[in-house]
Amino acid sequence: MWVRKGGGAAVATLTAAAVFVVVTSSCRLSVAQNISRGSFPNGFVFGTATSAYQCEGAVQEDGRGQTIWDTYAHNSGKVIDNSTADVAVDHYHRYPEDIELMKAMGMDAYRFSIAWSRILPNGTGDINQVGIDHYNKVINMLLSYGIEPYVTLYHWDLPQALENKYNGWLDRQIINDFATYAETCFQEFGDRVKQWITINEPHTIAVQGYASGFLAPGRCTGGCPAGNSSTEPYIVAHNLLLAHAAAVNIYKNKYKAKQGGTIGISLDTFWYEPLSNSTADLEARQRALDFNLGWFLEPVTRGNYPGSMRSRVGERLPRFSRVEYNLLRGSYDFIGINHYTTWYTSNGTSNSAFVDSPDSGTVSQPINGTTPIGDKANSIWLYIVPGGMKNLMNYIKQKYESPLVIITENGMDDAKEDGPRDAKRIRYLNDYLTNLLAAIKDGCNVKGYFVWSLLDNWEWTAGYTSRFGVYYVYYDHNLNRIPKNSVKWFRDFLAST
Repeated sequence: MWVRKGGGAAVATLTAAAVFVVVTSSCRLSVAQNISRGSFPNGFVFGTATSAYQCEGAVQEDGRGQTIWDTYAHNSGKVIDNSTADVAVDHYHRYPEDIELMKAMGMDAYRFSIAWSRILPNGTGDINQVGIDHYNKVINMLLSYGIEPYVTLYHWDLPQALENKYNGWLDRQIINDFATYAETCFQEFGDRVKQWITINEPHTIAVQGYASGFLAPGRCTGGCPAGNSSTEPYIVAHNLLLAHAAAVNIYKNKYKAKQGGTIGISLDTFWYEPLSNSTADLEARQRALDFNLGWFLEPVTRGNYPGSMRSRVGERLPRFSRVEYNLLRGSYDFIGINHYTTWYTSNGTSNSAFVDSPDSGTVSQPINGTTPIGDKANSIWLYIVPGGMKNLMNYIKQKYESPLVIITENGMDDAKEDGPRDAKRIRYLNDYLTNLLAAIKDGCNVKGYFVWSLLDNWEWTAGYTSRFGVYYVYYDHNLNRIPKNSVKWFRDFLAST
């Protein structure tokens, strides 16, 4: 989950006869109906999610190495409330309590990330057995409660040692080091973990970490200590994709047959709506999707980047060798999709330093004039547009030959001062799930849904000012967890037939 989404998208109002890529109904549509777990196909998985850096804390305990986010949180000056995740919500120590909360809700699965620097404190070299032992305890307790672990290998917390050694994701050495780390996890946990996610939100890593500088390691052209916004995001994205492919190749060739698991990647994407029916705005919407979702989904499904990216970025966009093409193409058992919101798109020139202009020629924003595309959550980027879920799923089905999809993140945030009152989140969950169900009835191949997030936690540069949890955390009162009203809604939903 991140603070500023976007890059390659939208400014638009919908006209009554708007033409969309895959559907003609308004993206604002969310059918008000009673849905139940029984409405979804047999075997559909419901879960909740967290990431290690946002919730674990214990950053200097049990041999954990420093990460780029430790450095960034303490030194960048870009965290809104000047907070750090040194303690976060202490999930490292309180995971038994938190697993109890999941069990009480009736969740099937828990998506969490392993902190690379707890396993390999220097990114490479000696294994930290205490870190291995910790995640073994988490995995074993989940399984004892009947909760399936979905493990993300990388959720943004790169070991600082690798950043110091060779600038991390900017150097191809990261591909080998990530592959070694991934294989260590397969060896240590793969007898029990059957669902693996290689990398979370590579688009956000590339754009927010290396174009805008809003996220760690905070590189950009102008306003950052170092960086080049016109080249580095593409280099980083390329290395992220190759690292993903290397890990998948190892898993499929050495572990999949004997461990019986599946592996994929989680991609973040908005849905985008055109400002008008004009050809220029419709093409701008397609570029927005290419520069957001297609940038990563096209390589893992087809082995190469979208043509619109190659034509606009030119030689700044790296090329895959024939060997790399073959490794990337089909490098997934499932595609994770992190989807929260929809923005407008139009053709034109934006003020963005990176994807919007000049690379995509697309303007993106959630408001047309004074009219927002939907009701607003707390975050500046998050507008509630449930129909975007249905439209996005149908788009993926049609453009990418219906890959198996799991919604690995979906949710909305409250303001810091909001308590457990939760009517807006309940509407959000009901309406997005209603539209997801409609997409499944359209034939979309979707097999799971994870709400973001289990707990209020440290939300990157938003610090503790943004609350995505279904459980309210009292930051000033022993980090007590209190169920929001959405917990009861979700519990009743999961118990319904």
